[in-house]
Amino acid sequence: MLPHVRPITITAALFTSLFVHSVCVSALPAQSLPSSLPSPQQAEAMLRARPELAVQLRQRLQTSGLSPAQVRTRLKAAGYPESLLDQVMGAPSADEASRAGPDSLIGAMRALGVVDSTDATVLRRMTLSAASGASARAADRDVAGAVEPRISAETAYNREGTTLFGLDLFSQSTTLFDANAAGPVDASYRLGPGDQLVLILTGDVEQAYTLDVTREGFVVVPVVGQVAVASLSLGDLESVLRKRLAKVYSGIGSTTRFSLSVAHLRSNQVFVVGDVKQPGSYRISSAGTALSALYAAGGPTERGSLRSIEIRRRGAPEQKFDVYNYLIRGDASGDARLENGDVLFVPTHGARVRVRGGVLRPATYELRAGETLDDLVKAAGGFTDDASRRTLRIERIVPPAQRTAEGSDRIALDIGFSADGNGRALASVRLEAGDVVSVPRVSDRVRQRIKIGGNVWQPGTQGLSGGEMVADAIRQAGGLKPDTYLGRVMISRLRPDSTREQLRAVLRDASGATTEPVLLREDDEITVYSLTEFRPTRFVAVSGAVMNPGQYPFRAGMTMRDLVLQAGGLQPSAALRDAEIARLPHTREEGVIATTFKVPLDSSFLFGTVGSESGTAETVLEPYDNVLIFRQPDWQLQQTVVLTGEVHYPGTYSMRNKTERLSDLIERAGGLTSSAYAGGISFSRTDGSVGRVGIDLPSVLSNPKDRDNLLLIAGDSIHVSRFNALVTIAGAVNSPLAVPYQPGASMAHYIRAAGGASQDGDANHGWVQQPNGKVESRHRVAWVIPVSPEPKPGSKVFVPNRDPKDKKDWTQILGTTAQVLGSLVTIIVVLNRTK
Repeated sequence: MLPHVRPITITAALFTSLFVHSVCVSALPAQSLPSSLPSPQQAEAMLRARPELAVQLRQRLQTSGLSPAQVRTRLKAAGYPESLLDQVMGAPSADEASRAGPDSLIGAMRALGVVDSTDATVLRRMTLSAASGASARAADRDVAGAVEPRISAETAYNREGTTLFGLDLFSQSTTLFDANAAGPVDASYRLGPGDQLVLILTGDVEQAYTLDVTREGFVVVPVVGQVAVASLSLGDLESVLRKRLAKVYSGIGSTTRFSLSVAHLRSNQVFVVGDVKQPGSYRISSAGTALSALYAAGGPTERGSLRSIEIRRRGAPEQKFDVYNYLIRGDASGDARLENGDVLFVPTHGARVRVRGGVLRPATYELRAGETLDDLVKAAGGFTDDASRRTLRIERIVPPAQRTAEGSDRIALDIGFSADGNGRALASVRLEAGDVVSVPRVSDRVRQRIKIGGNVWQPGTQGLSGGEMVADAIRQAGGLKPDTYLGRVMISRLRPDSTREQLRAVLRDASGATTEPVLLREDDEITVYSLTEFRPTRFVAVSGAVMNPGQYPFRAGMTMRDLVLQAGGLQPSAALRDAEIARLPHTREEGVIATTFKVPLDSSFLFGTVGSESGTAETVLEPYDNVLIFRQPDWQLQQTVVLTGEVHYPGTYSMRNKTERLSDLIERAGGLTSSAYAGGISFSRTDGSVGRVGIDLPSVLSNPKDRDNLLLIAGDSIHVSRFNALVTIAGAVNSPLAVPYQPGASMAHYIRAAGGASQDGDANHGWVQQPNGKVESRHRVAWVIPVSPEPKPGSKVFVPNRDPKDKKDWTQILGTTAQVLGSLVTIIVVLNRTK
């Protein structure tokens, strides 16, 4: 929020516009603004493509101290509408976003003097990092259909060495190469226009002076006068000042002392060209070096060199800088400090070779002229501990003049180590561009060992020095476990052809000694067995009226009471009289597969009751016994039915027995009330998909033996309604409605009361749902006498739609009839003529 101003809403584009065209104009008058400033639409496109700039711009705007009125005034002075502050701009088109770039915005800010060279470098680096990150993410999606994960630089180092060594240094955001603008500079620092010095006198004279280096390259020291400092180092200037001050202050060097320091560093304009990611002009601190400028430009491209970077001063080569010296040896002596107008040129890379395998940094390296295989290995960090020191292999591209035939473009060279394996012979091996150096690793096979597993206390691998026996290996493994099978120990031995043969030994006792000594050999595998492995899984089972029926592990001495306890105890339905045990027979004669017998069972098996452990004798079980706990005959929990409506005591009733009927339930409820309508009973059954059942309650109440006096089952719901004097007419009638009941009236009477059947209605197939749920329809008695149902009070008359197949096309019928009549007339006329 702007200080002392009400909150306002600002979009990303508005941040840029306000920053460039409002905050910035405070430094310059409106008429001096450069014409290359981006438009609001271009600024919107820039920030949509690179949102990381918005954070920086937002901070600058919020700390500007401008009120909304001031912002509008300066926008108007810059040629923008005053309403821009409150305007919310739309999303830019793809074409606008592609044309917008960060350098135009950053360049405009620098031209206005709002950001210095350090800020510009930071903003440009942010855009470069975002662009490289987006490219990496796009590459991830393109590889293998976005299924395979991108291999990181560290992973690539550990594989085939395809990473270009050194380039990743410039792909991450860091302040490592930024010049320390606030810190001291050394005596070799050369002064120039824009620097600010501080001169402090102490002793007989106590004074401090701030000295600005003018464009002409001199400073003005009070009392002393004008002193030329351009191109002088800080150390040289101290010598000059000592002489000039001595002429004014007699105590210089004795009673008066002075110190000179640089308070503010100027910025130099340097040019970074060649194979770099962002070539161009950069303003960096005067304390900046070649690495500072190279990092500001994003570093070299994959085509650029890291070994021969040139610093050109006043059109002539000044010196070359090798980045490898800094990366590999930590030597920054060649990283020269740049001066105004210097050109940093990055040529294309020199010869590159790849090293993979047993080195610390597998990667692709750039070589300088004269470097050997030994130099490459040192650049890669040296050999790993598991590198084979016998030979190295070089895959080389044959020079064009030496290619004799097709398919002979590449050759392989084996390079041997010296006798002591220290690699001194590598210094004599010259490398060629495109060489791939493979450093083999030692074999994964471990010699002089055996393995022991199975029923010992410490299974695993053991060393073999020679002369060890099976008993020695067992003793080394901590000895045998108590349940060890002594009958046989298996030894698997590796043959020279990589197949295995089976040997065996018999244990004499639990000490591990064998009846006959067996000498072990390299790669033998010993297996000791346990008696438990040969025992089948024994169990007992319980079913019936227990909480958790199923199989349970058998234990020697296990009783039926123990088994019932493990099964969670008896269910309430258990018959506490006896149980049945099915046991495997001793013989299988005559096809017998089980013998059964009953054992007593009483209340002592109800765990948790007083004296539950007393009672019947314990029945010891045998393996695979199957115990069946009987249920009480016809035992079940209470079953309920619901009775509501016009009865004296409606509610949920528990059935007393399985033979209880509807009339019995109504009698238990005190009978029907005086307002009850017996013909309007609603009987619903939830068992299966039955739903509502039609019941003639008056007949049931007058004759308990009536067929409608149903046996009740759990879940039945009965509702006795009040008298309803209406008859409802619905379906395909002209005016569906309800009309008062008229005694003796037929179904046709009620259909006429509803305006009759509609055009699509089929009154001949109508039906009546009586208030008790029964459905009646028109029918014929003895196939002759038509009978129509008589609706009762509270009933429903329904007229269905006519079946489309039954509709008659009277136009077609009349046409057909006319054709038939015409034919008959023609026949009659012809017959009359023939007479």
